[in-house]
Amino acid sequence: MYTIVVISVVIVIVVLVLSVLTTSKAYQFKHTVDPLDERLDGTDKMKNNQKQANGKS
Repeated sequence: MYTIVVISVVIVIVVLVLSVLTTSKAYQFKHTVDPLDERLDGTDKMKNNQKQANGKS
């Protein structure tokens, strides 16, 4: 019985340490975001719709 408790505690400690290390490494990672392409963000479509509504082509 005693050995099962000791093994369980060791496993819990190992999992806890690995979780803390993984979380710490994730927070240190530098995230970057690429700028949106004008054709993909919908602004061209809105500009074209406004021109057509105003009678311009």
